[in-house]
Amino acid sequence: MSAEIHKGHCLCGAIHYEISSSALQTSLCHCEDCRRASGAPYVAWTFFRSGNLRWTKGIPKLLNFAERERSFCGDCGSPLIFFDPAIPDFFEANTCTLADPSLYPPNDQCWTIDEIPWTSQLEAVPRFSHNSPMPD
Repeated sequence: MSAEIHKGHCLCGAIHYEISSSALQTSLCHCEDCRRASGAPYVAWTFFRSGNLRWTKGIPKLLNFAERERSFCGDCGSPLIFFDPAIPDFFEANTCTLADPSLYPPNDQCWTIDEIPWTSQLEAVPRFSHNSPMPD
């Protein structure tokens, strides 16, 4: 993972950011808080060194919950950045809000104690390149 500028934005484009730090690792988080905040079965987070984040368009809303801070777009709700004061040297960017998420493959999965059981069985689920067939 390179030390170049990493850019990202929310779904609607109201919030843009840049990170001037090397990406350190990407984790798939299965914790209940991440699931509820995103509406997804797990969230990919990419770690960066603190002090290297700059908002380039708009200002995100902040939610302090469970002694940690989550930023998100107040218009479309996209979760953007996660900061845990217990690990002040790092912050996490929502990998799928980065310009090219394919550059940040996961290194691990965390909080698997909270994992929804069917997520470990996704390889057996049929895949479609676009829309899935409509239900009968």
